[in-house]
Amino acid sequence: MKKLLVLLSLMALLVVPSFAQDMGACNVDPPAEAADITMIGWTFPIMDFYGDELAACDSVDNINMTIQLLQSADAQSEMRLAASSAGDSPYDIVHASNGFITELIAADWVMPLNDLIDKYRDEYDLDDMNIDAFADGQGNIYGIPVVVNTSHFYYNREILESAGVEPPQTYDDVLEICATMDTDALDIDMAFGMVVSAGWAWRIEFVNMLGGYDGATVLDSDSMPAFTGETGVAAMSKLMELVDGCLGEDGILLSTDDIQAGVANGSIAMAHMWASRAAMMDDEELSSVVGKIEFAPALHPSADYSGRGGISWFDALAIPKNSPVDKDLLFRIIMEAADAESQLNAATYGLVPRASAEPNAPRYSAAALTTIAEGGPGISSAAVQVASVALDQTLPTVATGEATIQEALDAAAALYIENATAAGYIGE
Repeated sequence: MKKLLVLLSLMALLVVPSFAQDMGACNVDPPAEAADITMIGWTFPIMDFYGDELAACDSVDNINMTIQLLQSADAQSEMRLAASSAGDSPYDIVHASNGFITELIAADWVMPLNDLIDKYRDEYDLDDMNIDAFADGQGNIYGIPVVVNTSHFYYNREILESAGVEPPQTYDDVLEICATMDTDALDIDMAFGMVVSAGWAWRIEFVNMLGGYDGATVLDSDSMPAFTGETGVAAMSKLMELVDGCLGEDGILLSTDDIQAGVANGSIAMAHMWASRAAMMDDEELSSVVGKIEFAPALHPSADYSGRGGISWFDALAIPKNSPVDKDLLFRIIMEAADAESQLNAATYGLVPRASAEPNAPRYSAAALTTIAEGGPGISSAAVQVASVALDQTLPTVATGEATIQEALDAAAALYIENATAAGYIGE
């Protein structure tokens, strides 16, 4: 692939210095004894910002901060291992999405923060935040939200104009563009990109597409699989059409970082990608197409549906129950990174859950918020997370030819029922 592969290594070199921030003040009192505090999470621009905010507390006497921001699969694997182990947690502050937090809650590894929220509600103006985003059905709040996220549509206005095509409104439009766009004449690698390079990525895009079918859900009201019928097959079929018609053997291997780089260097004309990756498109150190990238809500599957292929996500900071560090201190460190000033600054890198940060809302916020409003429901229960793990394992078998779409969905349903029954989420 022409431009994309050449520039990926350059992107990797640029990301760290470009997103390094001036760390804000950490206004916590020094603990009486030394506290070694390790935070683990996964890296993307706005979380890198929060990592720097947390690291600022290293300047406080008797606080030693270690920030570990890994690739998402690696970070989650490390947390799963820690959650399954006895003894003190190796991590004191953890990053979790609204999907992953349900898994940590089910493992009884993270602690409810209600008492600390009440204690510091006024000091940190917690009523300014969507604090209930990480509440369970019993009103327990397990994380402080720091990012509002979704996936939506990116396109290079100049490339589409050169190709003589209008920005697509549906995935059927995308398929038509992929079939007709002369990528060689335009000197680009791909007409359209999306991430399906891992099991979790297949599942996310399948759930996104499923929501586009007018809000179809993964589970029904009885926590039974709702993805094996006609709508689930249609959603996976549309996804496979995009894989076959647009991505090809090279595109199917690309990671989120790869797609991000391709859009930012002009080698990919259009993409469905995380909103949290949009800010770099306007960063001259990271993008060679500043001013050319436009943002639109996630697309409809076809003209027959009004739903959009994107769901709402949150990212939060949480505290493991078995951290040996004083929980009041850990909570205050989290809130120093998530206070009004920090989130106002973070809003230049992504959507944040504080209403007071609205003046700094990024250029793509309208596209992201429309997607959230018109897309499918976000992951909100431990049962859905069990279904997600099952889908992670079976959906890639469609692409490899090991299973038909119906066989893969049925296999995921069977695996989910087995595991959800064992966990007590559904009856025998």
